[in-house]
Amino acid sequence: MFDFVSFIPRAVMQGIPLMYGCVGETITEKSGNLNLGTAGIMYVGGICGVIGSFLYESYAAEMNDFLTVLIPLSCCIAGSLLMGLLYCFLTVTLRANQNVTGLALTTFGVGLGNFFGGSIIKLVDSDIPTVILTRSSRVFARTLPWAETTGWFGKIFLSYSALAYFAILVAVLASWFLNHTRLGLQLRSTGESPATADAAGINVVKYKYVATCVGSVISGLGGLYYVMDYACGVWSNNAFGDRGWLAVALVIFTIWRPSVSIFSSIVFGGLYILNVYIPTGTNLAIKEIYKMAPYVVTIVVLVITSMRNKRENQPPAALGLSYFREER
Repeated sequence: MFDFVSFIPRAVMQGIPLMYGCVGETITEKSGNLNLGTAGIMYVGGICGVIGSFLYESYAAEMNDFLTVLIPLSCCIAGSLLMGLLYCFLTVTLRANQNVTGLALTTFGVGLGNFFGGSIIKLVDSDIPTVILTRSSRVFARTLPWAETTGWFGKIFLSYSALAYFAILVAVLASWFLNHTRLGLQLRSTGESPATADAAGINVVKYKYVATCVGSVISGLGGLYYVMDYACGVWSNNAFGDRGWLAVALVIFTIWRPSVSIFSSIVFGGLYILNVYIPTGTNLAIKEIYKMAPYVVTIVVLVITSMRNKRENQPPAALGLSYFREER
């Protein structure tokens, strides 16, 4: 029989990095910036956290739990923020093509992560090409104290780390900010019609910079969660897979609504690992078909929303378009 009690927690843990990436990219796209570099930003966030944890574990005589979390978290935020600033400088200040810049940022981020990851692996001199941060991961992966004493309820709802619950909080706050605050309205107007927003006295450049940088930091936390919690502190080059692209696809699936990502990311996470829980024997082709499920679902949702043609289900009108004040 299908084991839902073990499947759902793994689906949730698989979906948390996607939730971070989806919420971060949604905030970015609401400003009119199409950042296809989300995969690279998540990769940089993960490797920056690994660097911080590796240095702290290597030189600290006794590890403090607070610093064990603070140091990699700060490194992750700093690295992701720099990637967001780089994207903004190229696309907002220099008005480079957003699609090309995003793809270049993904390639750059993955290459940067593999370079530093490979360097740390050589320093460790491990027999296998991985970096294992067991002590840091143990702190990051701590669950609620009563999770193991409440049976199946605890396994499904309480057996997650602080970063997992923080992802849900971020999604809720992002949805509230976009839909119920003045700043959120101004941010959405920047993505819909930057010329009109500019004429109304809204600083379009500032909103694009802030939204993209905040979105990048949130996306980077997804990379940190994947390494420290889901992968149990194990870093291997190119092990992150296509989760960054799944996060971008999830933005379309959620129809640019951060609150919807809470449930959608779990669905995507479940679809991503479905091939592990459904017996397919030695037929690898069937496994690959199951791996296609998240993308197939995204295409179906995109077709349905396009056919319904509701304005609230469409992306920001100025998404992917550079804005130059003198052209309005």
